[in-house]
Amino acid sequence: MTTPFTDPAQVAGYAQRTERLVPGLHDLHRMACVLLAEGAGDDARLLVLGAGGGLELKAFADLQPSWRFDGVDPSAPMLQLARETLGPLAARVRWHEGLIDTAPPGPFDGASCLLTLHFLPPAQRLETLMALHARLCSGARLVVAQHSFDLQGPEAERWLRRNAAFADPSCRPPADAAQSIANMRKNLPVLAPAQDVELMARAGFANIELFYSAFSFKGWVATRP
Repeated sequence: MTTPFTDPAQVAGYAQRTERLVPGLHDLHRMACVLLAEGAGDDARLLVLGAGGGLELKAFADLQPSWRFDGVDPSAPMLQLARETLGPLAARVRWHEGLIDTAPPGPFDGASCLLTLHFLPPAQRLETLMALHARLCSGARLVVAQHSFDLQGPEAERWLRRNAAFADPSCRPPADAAQSIANMRKNLPVLAPAQDVELMARAGFANIELFYSAFSFKGWVATRP
């Protein structure tokens, strides 16, 4: 089955669709850059996991003109879109098609994983976080953001409908919101915030702080001791 990350039409509309779905997307990128800079120097080397599309890479590269990047994503079309999004800035990025195990060993001065971990089941999510931890310098920051709420809890339906309403120009849940919510329940192994924090701690991260909360999306910054 064709996925949104390989279908040409879906790839072409990725930026516009993501801006519509994720509250404060551009501010999320700016906040992530601020937090990463706390543990990185002016000429830092950063690992960006889930780099397809290039939105956060473009923001980081614009804000930090001396940073260099390794961008990792399993989708070749999305990596190509990232190259196009960055334009001349793409020369500062080394590209890796695959999962976290395709990333160089580092050590990196910081890492981000935005809007990616909610696609991974808990065991794979923990392995990914451990692999990120292993590739970071001591004192480096990891910034993550993803859907994070109790998918089976009594409030899940309410938050999912709010997400659907936010994405609609009328700010009302669209007629097909029920189907969209059903698909999300079926396809995304979303965890509750406490579970996400626990996995980061189990992977070895410390000083885990919530910095972003927008409907069902949450974001944390953590430090590699």
